[in-house]
Amino acid sequence: MKQTSKTWPAIRWVVMGVCGSGKSTIGQQLADACGDAYVEGDAFHPQANVDKMSAGQPLDDEDRRDWLRALREQIGRAREQGKGLVVSCSALKRSYRDLLREGDPALRFVHLDGPRALIAERLAARRNHYMPPHLLDSQLAALEPLDGEEDGLRLDIRQAPVQLVNAILASREDAA
Repeated sequence: MKQTSKTWPAIRWVVMGVCGSGKSTIGQQLADACGDAYVEGDAFHPQANVDKMSAGQPLDDEDRRDWLRALREQIGRAREQGKGLVVSCSALKRSYRDLLREGDPALRFVHLDGPRALIAERLAARRNHYMPPHLLDSQLAALEPLDGEEDGLRLDIRQAPVQLVNAILASREDAA
């Protein structure tokens, strides 16, 4: 997945979805393929959020507000500098995505979606992560998929990571 000699416009992306959907994996691979910086959204959670999730409690809108604002600032900074950026962030609700878009009105989203059973299996196999698998259902209940007015695409996580990244790259070419 090397970048071709074609010059691409700088795009800011959010790779979104519920826990266990592969946001970090796909986000890092997309950033590498584009030659852009990658921001792991989980690293921006305040300790109070991490503690709450570690205790098995789902986050609410208020918990997520400052976290989303911090990510919005990263996106806005990249836009101001004319740089591409890939951010992994659950971005479960339209209101969350709207807040992120305040940093860049042209922000594009990649919704990684798949069957609950597959995601639950991935979560059960994960080690050393503060998000317990039983919070999956709260994330699925909160999830508002991308609607027709939002710039982005929805991909099936049953595909291999290389296929997912290639689909994102192809969408970039279609938009250019």
